[in-house]
Amino acid sequence: MRRPLAAGAGGRRLLWLLPLLLLAACTAGPDDDGGDGGDGPGPGPAPSRAPGERWQPKPGLGWQWQLTGKLDTSVDAPVYDVDGFTTTREQVAGLKKDGREVICYLSTGAWEDFRPDEGDFPKDMLGKGNGWEGERWLDVRRLTELEPLIAKRFDMCRDKGFDAVEPDNMDGYRNASGFPLTAEDQLRYNRLIAKLAHDRGLAVGLKNDLDQIPQLVGDFDFAVNEQCAQYGECERLSPFVAAGKAVFHVEYELPLGRFCARSKELGISSLQKKYDLDAWRKTC
Repeated sequence: MRRPLAAGAGGRRLLWLLPLLLLAACTAGPDDDGGDGGDGPGPGPAPSRAPGERWQPKPGLGWQWQLTGKLDTSVDAPVYDVDGFTTTREQVAGLKKDGREVICYLSTGAWEDFRPDEGDFPKDMLGKGNGWEGERWLDVRRLTELEPLIAKRFDMCRDKGFDAVEPDNMDGYRNASGFPLTAEDQLRYNRLIAKLAHDRGLAVGLKNDLDQIPQLVGDFDFAVNEQCAQYGECERLSPFVAAGKAVFHVEYELPLGRFCARSKELGISSLQKKYDLDAWRKTC
């Protein structure tokens, strides 16, 4: 994932501030979109699918991504992507009652020392820091040991009522992880992640990992990307759109005028967000 030197890994959030942010008051100005107004339905019936049928988000679907601060459920978006650990079953149920699909954000490629299951990961599975306080890359070659740990997290997402998972830090092989990870190691792990989600009836998104999109587009139901416009890479996400699968995209440093027109041409769902990923956003 992207790691701007001044802001940290992939622009997700200042993890060391997470406990404080979760106790913070509701963020002001959560939906200062500056664009064409809302991008999703207001309150409506909960999404319905046949038993065993998982969610299949289509290109162009609007979304909201919030990982810090008090959860603002008033944002006019049909899809919410929120933290799997700190979001409650009741909050998920409330979003679904209002007609939203809800994505469970988890880190599956890096260990985090502030999660309740942090002690379950063997110490020799933890690699170098990934640029965020309290986080270290995982040795994703150790599938037998990682599978039950990640499965337990996905069970939590399913049991809370989430529709999908956003597994983060899925490109350790492209980073200084502390392990000699190869592209094949990453493909095997990413496909395991997709299988674990699908086995639980959850849709799953490919986070960043642009180089492996051709091999993985068939395994994942949507994509989540940070800063493809800033780095001139958004066209590389086209295989997802061509397959009828949504691409949820965020920029932090570019204004809307620098990427919205191209995003619409490509059929990707773009937001401007702040690096801490609180409720504030602007939409194309």
